[in-house]
Amino acid sequence: MAEQAYILIDRRRFVAVAAGGMVALAAPSILRAQEASSVRRNVSSFRMHDWRDHFDTLGKGIIISDTTTKALQHWTADGEMRIYPTSVPQTDELTKRGYTEVVEKRENPSWAPTPSMRERNPEWPALIAGGDPDNPLGTRALYLSWQYYRIHGTQDTRKIGRRSSNGCIGLYNEQIEEVYGRAPIGTQVKLI
Repeated sequence: MAEQAYILIDRRRFVAVAAGGMVALAAPSILRAQEASSVRRNVSSFRMHDWRDHFDTLGKGIIISDTTTKALQHWTADGEMRIYPTSVPQTDELTKRGYTEVVEKRENPSWAPTPSMRERNPEWPALIAGGDPDNPLGTRALYLSWQYYRIHGTQDTRKIGRRSSNGCIGLYNEQIEEVYGRAPIGTQVKLI
């Protein structure tokens, strides 16, 4: 009985809203959401950026990686934008911020630890071949103009959404493959 009254109230409110000239097909669900205000909703923590706040033109495309919200936004040259969750550097000391660009692209890149990584982790192998399931660069890598910095995939999907890298920006393999296919060499990049 209470459920019927609940629906009746929503229908009356919907009719009142529609009669006022504001037709909204989702009005009943909005009204239920308002009435159920004690229910917590999942709200994304991604902060959207406007490329115009960081660059003068789209050029060949733009990538903005936000290390605070762990999100990467990619605009193609024609202005289409997509957003992706990322892994980011473990500490601020490993994080480089500022402007750079994509200078090279590799499918199934091989990986070698940097000299500072070898110093911190001498047990790490000197090289892991591309395509190896243990390769931390995943299936694709965008090499930036900064030495040792990359935007790349990862085999370890637990890293996405966390501070877990040694300096690079990591994406799910499926998503770096998408960005890789849409971002030519010369794509402008900013890490913030």
